[in-house]
Amino acid sequence: MKKVLFAVLALLMIAMNGYADASASTSLDRIAAIVGNEIILDSDIREQELMLRLQYPDAKNDPQLRKKILDNMVTQKIILTKAKIDTVKVDEKSVEEQAAARYNSLRANFPSVQAMESRFGLPVNRLKQNIRDDIRNQQMIDAFRRKHFREVNVSYDETMAFYQQERGRLPEAPETVSVSQLIKMPLVADAARVEALDKIKAVQQQLAAGGNFADLARAYSDDPGSRQKGGDLGFTRKGELVPSFEQAASDLKPGQISGIVESRFGYHIIQLIGKAGERMHTRHILAMFDRSKTDAPATIALLKSIREEVLSGKTTFAAMAEKYSDDPATAANGGLISSGGRSGLEVAGLRPELQKIITGLKNKGDISQPEKIQPENSAPFYALFMLNSREPAHALTLERDFARIEELAMNRKSQEQFNAWIESLKKEVMVQVMSDI
Repeated sequence: MKKVLFAVLALLMIAMNGYADASASTSLDRIAAIVGNEIILDSDIREQELMLRLQYPDAKNDPQLRKKILDNMVTQKIILTKAKIDTVKVDEKSVEEQAAARYNSLRANFPSVQAMESRFGLPVNRLKQNIRDDIRNQQMIDAFRRKHFREVNVSYDETMAFYQQERGRLPEAPETVSVSQLIKMPLVADAARVEALDKIKAVQQQLAAGGNFADLARAYSDDPGSRQKGGDLGFTRKGELVPSFEQAASDLKPGQISGIVESRFGYHIIQLIGKAGERMHTRHILAMFDRSKTDAPATIALLKSIREEVLSGKTTFAAMAEKYSDDPATAANGGLISSGGRSGLEVAGLRPELQKIITGLKNKGDISQPEKIQPENSAPFYALFMLNSREPAHALTLERDFARIEELAMNRKSQEQFNAWIESLKKEVMVQVMSDI
């Protein structure tokens, strides 16, 4: 666990800078290290230490934690200093978008802006600037690493040598499961459907009378992401849009306008602007359903009927997920949940509520009852989960886990090369450690 923790610690340092309790910086500050023109303060180390203890409770048992934090912060400052010298450019639009998303996620944890400011000991404008600076610095570091530090590969012989050397010390392969899901947003109450339908019909009449599509989108569409752009959604690939919208758009010819199309968001009128290979360029006008008016019993009843049809053998879970699921990413794959391209999910890494559901599925093909899921920062939804397979925790073997062993060998080789690269950079950047950690 500790090896994994500190192998990734360097990637976390910049991102977490400045997000600790204000109490971490109340005492008199000292300079812990100087890296080029950058300084590291004792308060910086205390902040990182607090964050790590909150995120990784086992870290409190490591007597070398503060030293490892300082070493990683020095490494990050070295790379950042070289990146600035190398005039590495970043995408400022991406910085602003990520900063806004991170701030909103942070803000959601507090009842008010004042409570957040009190917690961090910073005014909100300063906090936002810190977030932007952190993201910008991390982008510079990532770009510099990609430019100067190549991806590492290992041969079969290197993997075998690694296994023979480390076989008694390799971590245990964790328990994994393959799971499929069918996501259903709460069905909308009839009154909300009527309101949205009346609105989109009125827009349709104006289009039929010669109204300009983009102007009507700006005036009436409920989609905040495209409204000011005249409803323009840009180019999208197959699977990026909800199925009903995608199917209706693909049936159009360039310039043609659809009839009224229903999706889980509401009612759309779609115009196909053009096609380029497998991509479509569309715009739309949306009359959104009022999600404050939902019908939970009807949603649960629908999922129960789907579950019964699958268990009776009348259809497959994959077919039902493709037809009914409101999650386009997994619906396109029959509901199969994947992570990093793998369908095997580590049980220990799942959210507690999902762990509980999966634990209740004992045999291949078992399907959960409809479950209400409440994400931390988004609207609740209902879901069915099916167990495809379960792989118990076990000792790594070449026959069973060659890919995982190969990945571990590659990680070690990459770390060794990264350490050598940092040592070479230290010859070009002045580093002075002032604090006795």
